[in-house]
Amino acid sequence: SVLVIACPCALGLATPTAIMVGTGLGAEHGILYKRGDVLELAHQAQVLVFDKTGTITQGKPQLSSSYTYAQTNHALQVLASLEAKSEHPLGQAILDAAKEEHIDLLEMENFSSLTGRGLTANYGGKVYLAGNQTLMDEEGIDIHLAKADLEDLTQDGQTPIFLAEDGQLLALFGVADRIKEDSLEMVASLEKMGKKVIMLTGDNERTAQAIAKKAGIQQIISQVLPQEKSRVIQDLQAEGKSVIMVGDGINDAPALATADIGIAMGGIGSDAAVEAADIVIMTDEPSKIATAMRISKKTLTIVKQNIVFALAVKFAVLGMGAAGMATMWEAVFADVGVSVIAILNAIRT
Repeated sequence: SVLVIACPCALGLATPTAIMVGTGLGAEHGILYKRGDVLELAHQAQVLVFDKTGTITQGKPQLSSSYTYAQTNHALQVLASLEAKSEHPLGQAILDAAKEEHIDLLEMENFSSLTGRGLTANYGGKVYLAGNQTLMDEEGIDIHLAKADLEDLTQDGQTPIFLAEDGQLLALFGVADRIKEDSLEMVASLEKMGKKVIMLTGDNERTAQAIAKKAGIQQIISQVLPQEKSRVIQDLQAEGKSVIMVGDGINDAPALATADIGIAMGGIGSDAAVEAADIVIMTDEPSKIATAMRISKKTLTIVKQNIVFALAVKFAVLGMGAAGMATMWEAVFADVGVSVIAILNAIRT
């Protein structure tokens, strides 16, 4: 009886059965856990950092506003011609707007992408710059004429794009990317779980604050260059916090790999982001992230229940067996019976 009771089968089944069921449950909800330890640990993270575009927002920006500050009627044509060579999501919004207006693109020369700041190229003997306020400041371009319009754009959560010609401000465009319908629900669910939610973006602070307010996010880290995202994650980890990074773009891949756990929005995400992530959300629904946390927590709870129950029964019956009080039926229950109960308990994950 003692030898039968001491068989560790139930303990061996306690964890893998719960992990298997939890992984299957995640798959049913469109959530892919790449490893078992990720399923166990995900809910323990204290901080979730969200890249704005494609995670909090729809990732499909549209041109919403435009202002010109010089005698010109080709500002959109110039900007679209610049953006035609860019891979930034905002560039597609400009190209879509130009297409709707049936605007032909110009053949730009000496094109250069200035990471995190904007674009530059030549046409007709003139130098054109398109980008954010940082680029305008670096190039010494006076933007005081656009101050009021810039304030209106940022308060509305639109991303401003300046266009300059030969060192003079030519126009200002506003591109808006609406937040996803379930972003607010997702943030509320995570905060209810005690998680700290941070939005990471390259937008200026006022634009970022406007978008974060719509999503119910209290803390933002703005004006972050793509190559600085990993540093932000490292800084949070240096504070002793377990960090989850959520992103979808190729620029998010290093940060996803740096974080304790990376989550990629696989529905619209790049292959690089999906490859670097530990968890992949197979749709573009942010609410699935909260679901992933709940499945993780429930799975670990089941694992602990199985282990505690198996040990408690085995020690109790083992004591009876050592004292000569346990029959073979009690011994069989402590082995096979507990194993069956552990499996049934795992199924209810």
